[in-house]
Formats: sequence, C-alpha cells, structure tokens
Amino acid sequence: MRRGPRQTTAIVAVSGACPLRFPMPIVRILLILLALASPALAQDGARDVAAAKEAAQAFRVYVDGVTKKDERPDLTRPEVAALLGRIFDLDAFNALPPAQASDLDWLPHWMDAVNATSKLFTLYGSKSGPQPDFAALQRNMTEYGDQYAAAMNFMIRGQARMAVSMKMSRAGLAPEQLTRVREQAYAGIRKNMAEYILEAICSVIESGGKPANARLVAAAIRDTREVWADFFLPQDRARVIEQLADLPKLVPDETARADLAVFTTALQAVK
Repeated sequence: MRRGPRQTTAIVAVSGACPLRFPMPIVRILLILLALASPALAQDGARDVAAAKEAAQAFRVYVDGVTKKDERPDLTRPEVAALLGRIFDLDAFNALPPAQASDLDWLPHWMDAVNATSKLFTLYGSKSGPQPDFAALQRNMTEYGDQYAAAMNFMIRGQARMAVSMKMSRAGLAPEQLTRVREQAYAGIRKNMAEYILEAICSVIESGGKPANARLVAAAIRDTREVWADFFLPQDRARVIEQLADLPKLVPDETARADLAVFTTALQAVK
C-alpha cells in the first residue's frame, strides 16, 4: 500500500506564591479542564463535543500564534497536551452509553474537531503546490507521531460508533425515504471508511515508527473489527483482505501484526 498520511491527557499544575497572568489560550485551557470535573459531562455526548470543539479552537489559536513567531508547535507542553487530550478524549468517549441513531446529531462534529486538529500539526509548515510537501509531512509525522497515533486511535473508534449509528438510522427510514441520492451517499461513506482503515495501517502500523504507536492503532482496528466486517462494502472488504495478505512482510511489530490478523479473520468470516 502506498498512501501518504492524511492526516493525549496532561495535568496543568500551578505553584508559587506570585499571582500568574495567563495568556488567553491558557485561560481557555484551564476553563476546559475545570469543566471536566462535572460527572455529567462524560455521560453526555453533546457536551463532550462542545468541550472538544472549544479545545480544538484553542489549539488552533495556539498554532496560529506559533506560526506568527516562525516557530514550531510544541505538542508536549502540558497545556497543549491537555487540549489534545480533551479533543482525543477516550475516557469520555468510552463512558458514553451504547450507540444510537441520535448520535448522528453530535458525533460527526467531534470527528470533525479531531480531523481538523490532526491536520494542523500533520500539515504544519507545508508549502502549497500541486504536489504534497513530503518533506514537511515526514518531519511532522516523525516529530508528532505520538499525537497522530492518538488521533487515529480515537478516529477509528469514533468512526466505528458512527457506522453503527448510521446503520441504525438507515434501518429506521421508511422505504420511500431510501432515495437513490441517500443510498449513494451511504455507500460513499462505507467506501471512505475502508480507505481510512487502510490509511491508518499504512501511515502508522507499516511506517516503521514507534512500536507503541503501531500497537495503539492496530488495537483500535482489532477492537472495532466486527463493525468494519459488517460495514465495509463487499468489494472493499475483499480489497482490504488482499492488501493485508502479506502481513509478516509489511508489519514490523509482532503485537500489531497479530491484531491485524484478528481483524483480517473477521473480514474473511463474512459471507
């Protein structure tokens, strides 16, 4: 597979006797972290999305400020890592009740926040032009590989939930509502999700980066395998199986390789 890249939680502590005056982005960060103290927040997808979107906006403000100084984003700074941790918040995501059709009212907005944030650091410093800036992409994928893997881990799990919600929503439609346009859009989403899984495998698991990142993303694919086995279009399912036929040659890490083998087995079991 040859695809270019398409595209965690920290505690902020303040000590000392002197009063501190935070720049605006950090004030917003602290407000977001204080909001996490509400137990209801983890149970309410819409509120989680609102917090993730606000964190994504604060992260964009931070990146814009760094860009104006001709510097590079430091994603390991506690306050910046806290923002990313809120956007890629698996604890809040896992605390949600089982998927339902109404998730489509808010879940896509969370996915958009994750995707937009990922692009800010994976494409950072890229020069515009007809071809991708591979030098910038390589540098970013090397420097921000941990954050990219965290985003992919969240996106794979989030999109799996969205796939379940879409199936439920479609099942609730009357026959006359299943128009050609709607069915074409549904098929397009199914195809795009297969492409996304292949991209995750290529950009993180086969890339030769950190084994921990490969394992993180492979585990997400393994854990959501039943969703993908049922959701992929037959031709895309066959293509994914074909692409993964040479796993021992393509995937350096043994644990990631084993997880992808479980995923492949689930796809093969669909008749």
